[in-house]
Amino acid sequence: MGIEIIDYDNKYAKNFYDLNIEWLKTYFYVEPYDEEVLSKPDKYIINKGGYIFFAMKENKVVGTVALMPTEENGILELTKMAVLPEERGQKIGQKLLQHCIDFAKSKNLKALLLYSATKLENAIYLYRKYGFKELELEPNSPYQRSDIKMLLEL
Repeated sequence: MGIEIIDYDNKYAKNFYDLNIEWLKTYFYVEPYDEEVLSKPDKYIINKGGYIFFAMKENKVVGTVALMPTEENGILELTKMAVLPEERGQKIGQKLLQHCIDFAKSKNLKALLLYSATKLENAIYLYRKYGFKELELEPNSPYQRSDIKMLLEL
């Protein structure tokens, strides 16, 4: 069965939360900001002009990603990408990433921005493979755990 990427539906809000909390707890820790945003995706992402997508496999949520507005017009932040541990290795993250790139192009956006951590080697490899270039990380980065900032110009 293939993977289908769907738009946000509030009935999947708990999946969005659970998927992201899992990888945060596995690799880092959950910052108060994470808890707040993940538990209220409507308030912090959708209602602010952002987007959330879900990867579906046999009517089950197996992955998610969000695009959040930034202070610069025409640039969205790619964030909160997660795949169920038992579903990893099936290119679901790549499908989510490609969907975001295609979506951004369809909206005539200038670029996608992301913050990540170099210890997430698979993710960094994937971002580079898709053309993201490293930028200088500002001292007041929005995430304590991030040590890399990347941009994909469209």
